Amino acid sequence: MLLLYLMAKLYPQRVRAIYIDHQLQSPSRNWGKVVADQCQQLDIPCVIQPVQVASSGNLENQARAARYQAFQQHIQPDEVLVLAHHQQDQAETLMLRLLSGAGIHGLAAMQQVDRREQLIIWRPLLDMSREQIAMWAKQLNLPYVDDPSNLDPHYDRAWCRQILWPILQSRFPKMQQALSRSSYLMQDAEDILQQVLLQDWQNCGDARQLDLSQFSLLSQARQRQLLSAWMKGEGQYRPPFEMVQRIQAEVIQAKADAQAALHWNQHYYLRYQGRLYRLAAAEYLAEKNCSVPLQQTIALRLGQSFLLPAGHFQVQQQEMGLSFDLLGRGLQLQQRQGGERIHLYGRVGSWPLKKAIQEAQIFPWLRHTIQIFSIDNVMLGVFTPKGFWLAQSPYCERDGWQPNLISQPQVTKL
Repeated sequence: MLLLYLMAKLYPQRVRAIYIDHQLQSPSRNWGKVVADQCQQLDIPCVIQPVQVASSGNLENQARAARYQAFQQHIQPDEVLVLAHHQQDQAETLMLRLLSGAGIHGLAAMQQVDRREQLIIWRPLLDMSREQIAMWAKQLNLPYVDDPSNLDPHYDRAWCRQILWPILQSRFPKMQQALSRSSYLMQDAEDILQQVLLQDWQNCGDARQLDLSQFSLLSQARQRQLLSAWMKGEGQYRPPFEMVQRIQAEVIQAKADAQAALHWNQHYYLRYQGRLYRLAAAEYLAEKNCSVPLQQTIALRLGQSFLLPAGHFQVQQQEMGLSFDLLGRGLQLQQRQGGERIHLYGRVGSWPLKKAIQEAQIFPWLRHTIQIFSIDNVMLGVFTPKGFWLAQSPYCERDGWQPNLISQPQVTKL
């Protein structure tokens, strides 16, 4: 309520208020009315936004997730979300994260200006004590509400505030300022670490894959930091330390011929030809949930676009291709069974299709999309995620046609 008052005085006509009603306590709707009444007096637009908080898992984390999701719905691209966290909030956050085994990123706690991908957060009261804020609010005669959950030691933060805090503060009177200062030092350390991390990331790969030959040149500490940030991706939280260790032991260090894969947070992590890949679960599980028919018949015409498991193709005229006599006829598509051989156009002799697939470095999790194209048991070519491979056959001719790959298939969520 103090923050609301200050923003209204400092930035008149530029402030909006959003009250998030978590609906976890019966008087929460009345609290929203307190906010709305104050906004009316200050001439500030106000939004009352009820949210549904998931009942499973950590209630505090679920409420936070619901709250920020609601903020995202209302914040405009040119706006800043202003929050009233204070010095004790900062110190409590650092202490709770320390007890959970957090690293530098977690111990950096909250920043005064927090720039996220789609949100900028400003915490102007972060260096003020709770006592200073309460005194200021009393002097201004501002209405406010004490949330009773802040007194319930069932919740970690309330337990820390009600039980642990007085004991520590009796021994270390300046503890709050010291913990807050430590969080700023951790933020400096995180900034330096981030610079090193970005350099390592650029040298080792991108969001989808890491080159393990470059990765292995890093120290163990830098390997762990890179893996942790890389696995986090666009998520809000980094993986647990134990999961980073499992990736290293069970996937990166697995035997060369092992088909090791590890699942975490809707992604699978697996190694292939000296690289570590991060795949969405839908992409990795596509082979197990695919509905590629064993056989099918298609008829094509020049310029036609068509979609196959291997990608989106279009019939186009080529300097060397298939006879136009084949257009309009029933042509067979057959899923690869194994053991097939292919005589690629322009190469001498036939060789195992499996070897051609390996040489083309088609990922194992995409090989189920490969289909053999034929007519009357004569192989015309092969549809693959890397394009159409023309086979040597009596139907090859100059100024013929080929199905050209327009785009690879889009993986949909299961």
